Amino acid sequence: MKITEHLKVLTHFAIRLTGETVVYCDPFHIREAPRDGKLILITHEHFDHLSPEDIDKVAAPEALVVVPASCREAALSAGLNPDKIVTMEPGEEKKFGRISVKAVPAYNINKDFHRRERGWLGYVVTMNGLRYYLAGDTDDTPDAREVTCDVAVVPVGGTYTMTAREAAALVNAIRPGAAVPAHYGDIVGSRADAEEFCSLLEAGIECDFCRE
Repeated sequence: MKITEHLKVLTHFAIRLTGETVVYCDPFHIREAPRDGKLILITHEHFDHLSPEDIDKVAAPEALVVVPASCREAALSAGLNPDKIVTMEPGEEKKFGRISVKAVPAYNINKDFHRRERGWLGYVVTMNGLRYYLAGDTDDTPDAREVTCDVAVVPVGGTYTMTAREAAALVNAIRPGAAVPAHYGDIVGSRADAEEFCSLLEAGIECDFCRE
């Protein structure tokens, strides 16, 4: 079985993890309404990552929604249930049943769309006996290079995040077993960016698009 077996990139940076539980990250432009997600991870407050209508489509009634601490007010303004919101700070780790989530700083170093001081996040989700790094909107930063993971899902579309070449440099530095390109084909970036990213990965790192 591939180590990406339980991971699917739905659109943009909308990710679905299955197995021990069902986890979504940044649901966006979700077509159906499975409402099966027990944990919803939101990386930051931009509309293509914090989308209340899409959260509603994927969240089970008992779902918790994890947001950066700096985004709590934005989450409340979006109409999310305050009793279901869980906040995390960069570097913090929390347990949710059998899985754990570690918050990783996500920010730009050569552009101004995602400033470090905003406290926005990526996440390392440990479940199914694997560590999944869901990088969020980030560049190739020192914090990202400290991540240890089995599967890395990274943005490759450029403009607001890393380019394909920059994303490959990050992945080659942290050396997961598999890497998955995301954040392309919707608002920014194209399939060509994802293909370039895959072509630049070093031997031993599997590239999987994880799309239907």
